[in-house]
Amino acid sequence: MSEVSILPQGATLGTNLSIEQAVIQPSKTYKIKDGRIQGFIDELEALKQSIELILCIERYEYLIYSWNYGSELKGLITIDKGIAESEFKRRVKEALSQDDRIKNVDNFIFEYEEDSVLAEFTIFSIYGEFPIERRFK
Repeated sequence: MSEVSILPQGATLGTNLSIEQAVIQPSKTYKIKDGRIQGFIDELEALKQSIELILCIERYEYLIYSWNYGSELKGLITIDKGIAESEFKRRVKEALSQDDRIKNVDNFIFEYEEDSVLAEFTIFSIYGEFPIERRFK
């Protein structure tokens, strides 16, 4: 009885194998301002716009978006401040970690008003670091 090989005929293992290089996708996208498309943006400005969109879209709420897209920040203001801050940090980091241009999110500062909270934090990205300020109700 002859031996059966699972390798295609003529295939060899060794140094002839090649490893595919990861290709970084371009970040050029449409610039959205006041609900209208106004040209194109790239790199840092495209990343800032992406962060704004991720933070304003509630995860699992819209079928058009993947379940990995958006944030889970709704209702955090109504719970205890200490717990809310901890959860806010965790949820923002989790939401923004889906974008491979973002390395880290840190340096959170919270300012409370009657019915909202102003959150300031720093984004560490492949384009450098920059602050983000966002009010949540």
